[in-house]
Amino acid sequence: MSEEDPEKSVAGSLMSHLVELRDRVVRMVLSVLVMFMAMFYWANEIYVYLAEPLTRHLPEGASMIAIDVASPFLTPFKLVLMLAVFLSMPVILYQCWSFVAPGLYANEKRLPGPLLISSILLFYAGVAFAYYVVFPLVFGFFTCVGPEIVNISTDIGRYLDFVLALFFGFGLAFEVPIATIILIAIGFTTPKKLGEKRPYVIVGAFIIGMLLTPPDVISQVLLAFPMWVLFEAGLIASKIIFRDRNFDEEEDDEAEAEAESETTKDVADHEPLTDEEMEAELDQAETDESRLDKQ
Repeated sequence: MSEEDPEKSVAGSLMSHLVELRDRVVRMVLSVLVMFMAMFYWANEIYVYLAEPLTRHLPEGASMIAIDVASPFLTPFKLVLMLAVFLSMPVILYQCWSFVAPGLYANEKRLPGPLLISSILLFYAGVAFAYYVVFPLVFGFFTCVGPEIVNISTDIGRYLDFVLALFFGFGLAFEVPIATIILIAIGFTTPKKLGEKRPYVIVGAFIIGMLLTPPDVISQVLLAFPMWVLFEAGLIASKIIFRDRNFDEEEDDEAEAEAESETTKDVADHEPLTDEEMEAELDQAETDESRLDKQ
């Protein structure tokens, strides 16, 4: 066998992976295009349905407006495109998983599959929670607190950007149980340690709620509270999933390792006495002993 054969084998393997990656990316794009073409005819109706939580709270005679010339076309187009990506997410994640799965061991394939399915369902649940629970409360609050002389006429493009940001924020926040399970699965922490960090988690949930939602207390609380509940759900699920793992023994081993490291450090810090220092210590001891004898 010549020396060039291993190089050709590596190049051929790399090329086959690139071809497979290209095919899977094409399938992802096709799934998005199919979803987009299937919904584009009803783009305006879909936007009307999306805007319903706001329009139901608008004063009588008020309506949404389009500031830009192309907004009546581009805004529903953008909505349908984002919705196509959103609905194609199971296919996209499946293609990603199928690409990396052959390189995993059998024990590594058991957990990611259920986690992918759970993450998709939780993201959808976060979006549904935002639309059916948060939007009516937020828009009802915004439309009734303004001065009476102000006519409410929301731009359709800015409204879409606003709701997409909320959808992303709530969908991402609902992934807290998955993040909790992954941290415990890789051994980064334990359920007991995470439970002890609960006060910090609650404060962090309100900070994230402040960053991902509009500047009002209602939406911030409506995001922070589910994140806390989902964090507790992630702790319970991790205890069930990893019930065969003895976290107490792992914590004891970590404590013993830390104690050994501290002892080793103390021993390393203690330097032995030199011959001169030893002789000085012996002379001092003899002097102290003779002084005691004289007394």
